[in-house]
Amino acid sequence: MKALRTSLAAALVVGAWATAGLASGPASAATVDSPPSTPRSTTGEAPASTGLLAAMRRDLGLTESQAGARLAAEKTATALQGKVRRAAGSSYSGSWFDPATGRLAVAVTDGRKSAAVRALGASVRLVRHSARQLDAVKARIDGLAAPAGVSGWHVDPKANRVVIDLVASAAHDNDVRTFVERAREVGPVLVKQTPEGPRTFAAGTVGGDPYYTGNVRCSIGFSVHGGFVTAGHCGQAGAAVSGWDRSAIGNFQGSSFPGDDYAWVGVGNGWWTVPVVLGWGTVSDQLVRGSAEAPIGASICRSGSTSHWHCGSVLATNETVNYSQGAVHQMTRTSVCAEPGDSGGSFISGDQAQGVTSGGWGNCTSGGETWHQPINEILNRYGLTLHTA
Repeated sequence: MKALRTSLAAALVVGAWATAGLASGPASAATVDSPPSTPRSTTGEAPASTGLLAAMRRDLGLTESQAGARLAAEKTATALQGKVRRAAGSSYSGSWFDPATGRLAVAVTDGRKSAAVRALGASVRLVRHSARQLDAVKARIDGLAAPAGVSGWHVDPKANRVVIDLVASAAHDNDVRTFVERAREVGPVLVKQTPEGPRTFAAGTVGGDPYYTGNVRCSIGFSVHGGFVTAGHCGQAGAAVSGWDRSAIGNFQGSSFPGDDYAWVGVGNGWWTVPVVLGWGTVSDQLVRGSAEAPIGASICRSGSTSHWHCGSVLATNETVNYSQGAVHQMTRTSVCAEPGDSGGSFISGDQAQGVTSGGWGNCTSGGETWHQPINEILNRYGLTLHTA
């Protein structure tokens, strides 16, 4: 029988780490036939644990009371998104969480819909272009061939434009300028610059931190019934996966990259799954209770086998990210940092699964931004069921 680390992370637990406790260094043993008798995480832990509040203080500059209040307000805003969209109808042009007011803000093109939206508890902004119109513009830009100097593009409901991000050093390249000119012909566009282009966060083999596929180390995203989800660029369908101790876990059952960046791994060989995201000692291991999508502006945290636990905010949704390997669609952009080896790991908001780490720019020393592939898209694509507490 194979030895595992004594923690809930020793299972194929959720979190941008790999299976069985990705913390480096030796660990006490437990057989794989049954879960460890003394798990590190505490069952029933509320999302607003002391550790989570501390991480939000560190990464978002909040006091403990501000962090707790924000989590509560974000939970309300998340639940409100579907209702305000229905109330606004065809006038709907996107929504986002406003940390300054603690409320969901909603953009509409028809002022006559404002009263119905406000009655639900949201604030309203009158804009020119509907979400349907902006989504159509983005879809047409998706059809353009993007040069390497174009980082990505997404619909920004606050700007009421499609925002195109250019790598600062390439902003004046002829191919980049041509792409922007063609995009502007399609519809309302706002051009911004980013310090670096996006890259995936897979890493070459280093000792002690699974999971491994060949010489690549990545991180587990979320447990599903029968396995776990992760990033598609970490391995192709059929590829064998091993854990921190190099024992066999299973195989990639499905994988897509580029175009998408998601995959799922079937679990066997005595390994099991639990609905937990590893907190790496920064926070207590977090239970996963669902997958309600957090709005733009909401706080979000990431767990990874290299840089461990970090928090930030949702910056954009449905973004097309232009990696060197090709474009990836329907990504969510965040202000959370990440580093090589964190690929595939979990993004979580409160106790709600959000997505698996794809890539980004920067690092956790100087800062940066990271994209994740939304979890619900992955579950729907492969017909999987999230393992929840």
